[in-house]
This record gives sequence, C-alpha cells and structure tokens, in this order.
Amino acid sequence: MSQLAIQSLSKSYGAFKVFDGLNLAADAGEIVVIFGGSGTGKTILLRLIAGVEEPTSGAISIGGHDVSDIAPEHRGVGMAFQNFALFPHMSAAENIATPLRAAGAAEDKVKAGVAKVAKLLKIDHVLNHSPRELSNGQKQRTALARALAASPQILLLDDPLRNVDAKLRFEMRLELPRLLRQSGATVLYVTQDYKEAMALADRIAVLADGRFVQTATPENIYMQPATIGVARLFGDPSINTAETVITADQSGVHVKLGGAQVPIAESYRAHAGRAVIFGVRPEAVDISGGHGLAAEVVAVTPLNERTVLLLKTESGWEFLASLPSNAASIPEAGSKLHARFGAEGTHIFDRETGVRLDG
Repeated sequence: MSQLAIQSLSKSYGAFKVFDGLNLAADAGEIVVIFGGSGTGKTILLRLIAGVEEPTSGAISIGGHDVSDIAPEHRGVGMAFQNFALFPHMSAAENIATPLRAAGAAEDKVKAGVAKVAKLLKIDHVLNHSPRELSNGQKQRTALARALAASPQILLLDDPLRNVDAKLRFEMRLELPRLLRQSGATVLYVTQDYKEAMALADRIAVLADGRFVQTATPENIYMQPATIGVARLFGDPSINTAETVITADQSGVHVKLGGAQVPIAESYRAHAGRAVIFGVRPEAVDISGGHGLAAEVVAVTPLNERTVLLLKTESGWEFLASLPSNAASIPEAGSKLHARFGAEGTHIFDRETGVRLDG
C-alpha cells in the first residue's frame, strides 16, 4: 500500500483550472520530486496535501486513509517553504518546537525532539539564536528541522534550496538525500532545478499543462523522455533538435539533417514519411571519426569538466557537442569535422504531438 496516494485530483479557481485529474502514489520512505516550471501548480499541490487548501475534486490518502475531512494539524504532514517562514520573535529552538507543542507533547518530549533533529541537521550550536542571527544555510536547516520535528509520515518541501547560495545548494544536494532517508518520511520535494531533481529523487514527476507528463526514475527521465518538452527540461547544454522527416529505402532508414541523410535505427522504418523532431544530447555527438555529418566549429566554450562546441553545417543547422575537458583533442574554432550521433542519446519525437517514438 502506498503511503501517499493522489487520485483524480483537480484544482480550479473560478474558470482557471490549475490541474485536472492528477494521479500519483508514493511509497513509505520514497523521495518523489515534483518538477516543473513556474505556474504549473507545484506549490498548490503541496498545499492541497497539507490540507491548507481544498481540492475541487479527487481524493488524497495518507497511510491508506482518505484525509479529505481531516484538519491539517492531524494529517501527519510536515512542510518547509522556500522562504523559510521562521517566526522572527522566536529562537531557532522555539521555531523547531512549534509542531511538537501544537501536538500537545510534554515539555521533556519537546526538548528531546528539538535536540534530536537539531543534532541530525548540525544546528545544535545555534538553537538559542534568533532567525536574524542565522545565516541562510542555518535558516534553511532550521526550517527543515521544524518540518521534521514531529516525525511526520509525509514531508513536503517547497523548493527549500532556492534562497541559499550556490555553494550551500551544491552541498545540500549531496547531504539532503541522507538526511531525508534518516527521517523515514515519504517526501514530496518541489523544485525547478533539474540538477536538484536528478540528485535527490527516487522518482521524478514532471508537471506541465495541468498533468504529470512523465513519472519515472531520474535515469529514465533523462535517457527516455516521454515528450520533447521533458527532453528540453533536462540537460545542460539542452538537447539539440531539428524538424525533419523519416525516410526509408533499400539502403536503410534516415532523417535529413544539415542537408545530408543521417542514418537512424532500422526499427523506425514503420514511421517512414512521418514528420518528426530529431533530438540528440550534446554528449552523444561523436566527432572522433572521419565519417558522418560535415560541420564547422563555430565556437569553443570551456565549462570546467566539459568543453562545449558550437557546430554548424553547410546548410546552416547549428548544434552543440559536449566533450570531456581532458579529451585527447579539442578542436579549435574554424576546424572542419564530421559528427555522428550515439544511439543512446538520440531521440525521435512526433512533430505534431511531441511524444517520443519508440525505435
């Protein structure tokens, strides 16, 4: 049985429909990242689960029980926000203690609970500080500690790393999975940062156009994106794309790119004549051989461990190749070369629907 189940969930504000018919299940201890752009309804979804807003229709179950008529404080849900939302007149310890006191815990239980979670998050040395005396990193940990203090069944994290600096964000991407697994809670984590989603999630649920367009492991989201929209959301540099048509003859199956016929898998033969979007990840572009699509290096951009090449064919199609910075040979701008495309990083999408075609 799933620890959290969302069934046919819809939310509207008057004539404006945020989402319609969402379905999602999360197991005990699982970390599910809700990923999507601004305005897709990620925060609203968390508020519905927490009980601070009511759905237009549908059901939310926690531990196998419908919580539609259960008040927020009795749902067993903890929540941390991107703006920390700490009470400024309280110390860090008092902030962390608020859910325990709201639940009517005895004072010795409150102190023990605060001490336990503060030690876990390494903020036990600042418990007597007020929020204005805390760094952003300490505020973020205090907000997370408050959400964890009452040992919630469900932990809702609303983009909690957005307002911390880049160094701390990187460190917390490494540390958060361990902390969250130690808590034992089922976690729904909202973010717009695909790297964060990939680093933290057991599964990623991509929210767009009022629905989950794909729910899968980080690896599957990246390697087998359900739509061209999902493919574009994950990856830096982003996936290369070109509109083309699949053709097939006795010599094989092809798409026309940059004025040349480029071979693709024989399994796409059933789609001959179909208008498609060809997509290839920059790291799947191979420039090591003497055969393939002729192109010129327009620009070379070193990016720490990767070097990104901007390539251009004679017909004007521009695409990116991403190479390890320690590669044996990095071509210079103006160089002429040939590019081939690795099967694992190549995807074909229907041009009209954007849905990935199996091949």
